[in-house]
Amino acid sequence: MKKTITKIICLALACVMAVGCLVSCGGSDEEYVIGVSGPVTGVAAVYGEAVRNAAQMAVDEINANGGLNGVNFKLVFLDDKHDAGNISTNYASLVEQGMQVSLGTVTTAPGREFTKYSAQDNVFFLTPSATGDDIPGTAGNGYQMCFADGDQGKVAAEYVNGLFTSNKTIGILYNSADPYSSGIYTQFKASLNSNITTIDAAFTDDKLADFSGQISQLASCDFIFMPIYYTPASTFMKQAKDTIAPNATYYGCDGLDGIDGSIDGFNINEIPQEISMLSHFNSKATEGAAKTFIDNYVAKYGKDTLSQFGAAAYDCVYAIYGAMKSAIDGGKEIPSDITASALCDILKAEFNGGYTYSGVTGSNITWGTNGKVQKNAVKYIVKAANAQ
Repeated sequence: MKKTITKIICLALACVMAVGCLVSCGGSDEEYVIGVSGPVTGVAAVYGEAVRNAAQMAVDEINANGGLNGVNFKLVFLDDKHDAGNISTNYASLVEQGMQVSLGTVTTAPGREFTKYSAQDNVFFLTPSATGDDIPGTAGNGYQMCFADGDQGKVAAEYVNGLFTSNKTIGILYNSADPYSSGIYTQFKASLNSNITTIDAAFTDDKLADFSGQISQLASCDFIFMPIYYTPASTFMKQAKDTIAPNATYYGCDGLDGIDGSIDGFNINEIPQEISMLSHFNSKATEGAAKTFIDNYVAKYGKDTLSQFGAAAYDCVYAIYGAMKSAIDGGKEIPSDITASALCDILKAEFNGGYTYSGVTGSNITWGTNGKVQKNAVKYIVKAANAQ
């Protein structure tokens, strides 16, 4: 009998100690959990690394300043290798680990799968870089900090229309099998003025090793629009540097972000042509919120993964934090154990109700009820053409 009583007492003490640890050590019921899926291995790894680093930096800063009314945030980031086939497992794991709000995914193809699952569960997400026009979905729970593909294509075309007011032929290099690339391409073409004609060179594999056919097609062009990722772009540029006119311009969208980083076998300074992109972030900013972000990011992670992907992720975390704070200030209760669905309803009311955010990637940022972001974009020159 004494042994039995002793076992009961020991078990009770163990339970008390376990509960005490959860309270003092900050268990899942004492923090808000932000989930995200993105590539940290594979061809798009530099994007995922930037998002993971910058989002974690924002979380660390918020927590160091007392969190939200004393409750800290926790970031859970899972690798999806830029493969939509991994999203089912990743999403289930994020839910299991307590995800209450999300940054969605880093890239578009996986993002489409994430949108489906999050809509079913009414999980709010604000993606930094999944640019597909359909990423926000139709359930009202999805939002973008980045420009949607159609918007990128339209704004890129507006720039080109203003640049060439007389008859002009330009080149386009795009991946016809990639939703990101083909989505921007389609809207870009539809938004060009009639005085501009195009030579369209398509490919279907971001790991393509030989671009000789496409280079031949575009050899006469001194302006080439490249709505593609940095991996195929760097391969094309390296192979074409002696064929394409040295004073030519390569102009891309956010997929080119990271092309000036560490890419095996590629040195951006050996490319004579101008490399530019449509962006909402200047990685060489010398003042303001962008400069502060750059200094802090480089000090913590170095320059190799500094990009607008990370800048947008940093803004995503702070925008979610700001919206939650705004809701609390307005009388809403957001306990640390709030369900994802309940928090989603609160955040939707904020984002659809005139909530404004200013940060690294823009000032007075707002969102439409369709989840699309509304802010300014500029042409950013990554590398100027070599002096002739």
